[in-house]
Amino acid sequence: MSKIVTGADGKCRCSWCESAPEFNAYHDTEWGFPVVDDQRLFEKICLEGFQSGLSWRTILSKRENFRAAFAGFDFHKVALFDDSDVARLLDDAGIIRHRGKIEATINNARRACEMVDREGSLAAYFWRFEPDPAEIAMPQTMSTSPMSITLSKDLKKRGWKFVGPTTVFAFMQAMGLINDHANGCFLRPQIDEIRKSLVRPV
Repeated sequence: MSKIVTGADGKCRCSWCESAPEFNAYHDTEWGFPVVDDQRLFEKICLEGFQSGLSWRTILSKRENFRAAFAGFDFHKVALFDDSDVARLLDDAGIIRHRGKIEATINNARRACEMVDREGSLAAYFWRFEPDPAEIAMPQTMSTSPMSITLSKDLKKRGWKFVGPTTVFAFMQAMGLINDHANGCFLRPQIDEIRKSLVRPV
């Protein structure tokens, strides 16, 4: 069963933010809330890629720096980055200076532009992979899922990089494609209600 944590303010929080109080605001206002905005979806999947091998605490603390460095994650702008931008980003101490992840973000921006042309929007594409609630495991017991594996394979087939099943599962959790807040978390029923009224993009 998922662990239930009660913070100093009396609110239950999911177990992953117990050891990092700075996660509380992110948990309470962002994590797991359904997102259908293309730019936010692109930002998140890129940041999850940067997190690979690192902690989310590290990425969250640098998120504003990442936004400044990558043109607010406007994928149409990032798609135009060239070698001079790669060099600039490798010299930017405010972000994770990993050439492979930087180049993957630029590549993925180009793939995102192609996806919008083919699918209409990133949101329409990603929400197509929303799993059947009956197939979802107990909250916060998995780091991947059958649907995250399927989505990861499809993204890779389309040329995306740093989108392994674990990275994609974390993206799905954060963007509300599943409600993975712990049983007993004060937000779980709220997220359920938001999901019920959400107009899925097509």
